[in-house]
Amino acid sequence: MACAAARSPADQDRFICIYPAYLNNKKTIAEGRRIPISKAVENPTATEIQDVCSAVGLNVFLEKNKMYSREWNRDVQYRGRVRVQLKQEDGSLCLVQFPSRKLV
Repeated sequence: MACAAARSPADQDRFICIYPAYLNNKKTIAEGRRIPISKAVENPTATEIQDVCSAVGLNVFLEKNKMYSREWNRDVQYRGRVRVQLKQEDGSLCLVQFPSRKLV
């Protein structure tokens, strides 16, 4: 289920951003990896992240032309950002198994 871009500050509080660098086992912590290497994958793309998040039932949308600020490589495969909705408009969780950005 896709949605329009988050526009208001209230909308942005309900969404988190996931860049491919956060999950890339080829990156160091200084280069932007945010999870342990044992859980990271090799060179994920924003489209793959979107597919996985959608498969578990999260409301996501892809921003293809966004770049992670620490990414030195400007190739197309490194572009993109996935916006994931964690909370509804009333502040309740979208999925109870994902109450925080760390658990996503």
